[in-house]
Amino acid sequence: MKASIVTVFTAVVLALAASAQPPSQPPQPVRVRGTIQSFDGGKLSIATKSNGVVNVDMSDRTGINGLQAKTVRDIGENTFIGATAVKNSAGRWQATEIHIFPEAMRGAGEGHYAWDLPESSMTNGAVTGNTSGAGGRTLHVAYAGGETDVDVTRKTAIVALTQGNRELLKPGATVFVLAIPQQGGGAAAVAVIAETNGLKPPM
Repeated sequence: MKASIVTVFTAVVLALAASAQPPSQPPQPVRVRGTIQSFDGGKLSIATKSNGVVNVDMSDRTGINGLQAKTVRDIGENTFIGATAVKNSAGRWQATEIHIFPEAMRGAGEGHYAWDLPESSMTNGAVTGNTSGAGGRTLHVAYAGGETDVDVTRKTAIVALTQGNRELLKPGATVFVLAIPQQGGGAAAVAVIAETNGLKPPM
């Protein structure tokens, strides 16, 4: 049975929630970025820049998302987004990428927290207002427990997550994977965002 987009929502929420749990709880999820070397239906081999080839186990419960190119005009009031951002020289959060969640994934990873790219944060929440300026647009993003402003520039990559399938998992495709380390070694993929028609995961 193919994983539905709701399964992806569940997988992402569980994986991100696990990262906030104390050490006595299940292992924290790992994020794997790289290029697919091979996929045999049960194991996905990914060539990464920093950790060599990483193998993750796939199952029918692994959610798979594709991507679609979007612009800031596609981000309206109450759109649920995820934004990777770094602080600019003025101390403001400037988005390097924004991914628009489908409605079925509203609430996925909600919050504002450190991300695993250099000096970056991730903000997942609903857009509650936006203003335009000389350098681009500023989105006001609200999430459970807080709110923040994220600046969007001409360099910000903007994509929408779409429902994907295993046909996207072909050698040479770029992927972003959330995986849970397993007892005895290895990791199980809970969610995969895969390159689609040349559009690569920016997060």
